[in-house]
Amino acid sequence: MEQTYQVIVVGAGFAGLTAARKLGRKGVRVLLIDANNYHQFQPLLYQVATSQIGVSAIARPIRSVFRRLKSVRVLTAEVAAVDAANRTVTTVDGGTFQARIIVIAVGAVPNFFNTPGAEALAFPLYSVTDATRLGAKLTQLLDQADRESGGSVDVVVIGGGPTGVETAGAMMENVKYVVPKYFSPELAARCHVHLVDMIPTVLNAFSAKSQEYTRQRLEKIGVQLHLGVGVTEVGADGVTLADGTFIPGRVVVWAGGLKAGKIITDSGIPQGKGGRIDVHPDLTAPEFDGVYVLGDAANITDSTGAKLPQLGSVAQQAGKWAAKNIYADLTGGERQPFKYLDKGYMGMIGRGAAVAEIGRQRVQLQGPLAFLAWLLVHLALLSGFQQKVRALFSWLNGYIIHSPAQVVVGRPE
Repeated sequence: MEQTYQVIVVGAGFAGLTAARKLGRKGVRVLLIDANNYHQFQPLLYQVATSQIGVSAIARPIRSVFRRLKSVRVLTAEVAAVDAANRTVTTVDGGTFQARIIVIAVGAVPNFFNTPGAEALAFPLYSVTDATRLGAKLTQLLDQADRESGGSVDVVVIGGGPTGVETAGAMMENVKYVVPKYFSPELAARCHVHLVDMIPTVLNAFSAKSQEYTRQRLEKIGVQLHLGVGVTEVGADGVTLADGTFIPGRVVVWAGGLKAGKIITDSGIPQGKGGRIDVHPDLTAPEFDGVYVLGDAANITDSTGAKLPQLGSVAQQAGKWAAKNIYADLTGGERQPFKYLDKGYMGMIGRGAAVAEIGRQRVQLQGPLAFLAWLLVHLALLSGFQQKVRALFSWLNGYIIHSPAQVVVGRPE
């Protein structure tokens, strides 16, 4: 294959996929590299892990996205290094590719904050592989507990942000509605879900009203909250908190934060908070002209200088804006500083329960209206018609009759 392109995009997440698609529509020669041959919709990974939807609802083959954009070449390969100075990308199999412009959109990796046992024993939730491993483990433990007299499954979710809240809520709803139907009410009564965070509130970025609603709803469905205390150790049978409390749990889900991966740390580009790149207002990397950094690999600011959160909407908008600036680079135009359209925040708690703070004015919704808004927004954001149909069917099937029988999971590793 060719070794030189106008643009190389590393990573097919929200930001990278969007940038490559926008450039491809303008006929720019783009090489898009990702270790996987599919694009994953990360906000719904927890639903895969809890058997609410199948992998095919959130994963779309990358080549199907670009089948009509002939100027975009898709390469499935693991990237070993990005040389920002020379604008080259080297893959693990030894291939080296060069471009006039490099876009680094490689995402992030879980940040375990050097917590003993966490990296080895906890389940992160950042990829399809993570989600299917967790789902398979949960199914295995439920099958095992069903065979044992007095058997149970305890889950500890670490992190009170949207991922942690949504995961804990989904798992507890499975305990309430699915386990009694598929196993027995007695087994369900012995299963517990714990949510732990060193911050004294859940959904720290949301308003106090949304936080209180979320806390009350989680407690109402049975999630046991441990807030304002950190985790000091993760063991094979549970976690130890900073106050000495031990919480039993054969499954520990880590939703406690992200950091930049090795490609960023070895790129030679100066790093900021979380190891991410503090990009310029036009989304380019400091000290390296012609290198853009997007998504979870970047610390991006809005027009007021405030840091933007690591959200899919930020990544998508940054991908579109970077494509405009890149096209300007290639055609002699001028770059423009990124202007973010603040659409607000959303968080799912469970059936008929969610919180939403919409727009820059943060119009607040709680309960069924927020739940409906969450469903519609995420349905619209899913990539591909087939993915939308599969997700919609799964939601109707799961939220109305609590029957996720169409989701099949394999055995854990």
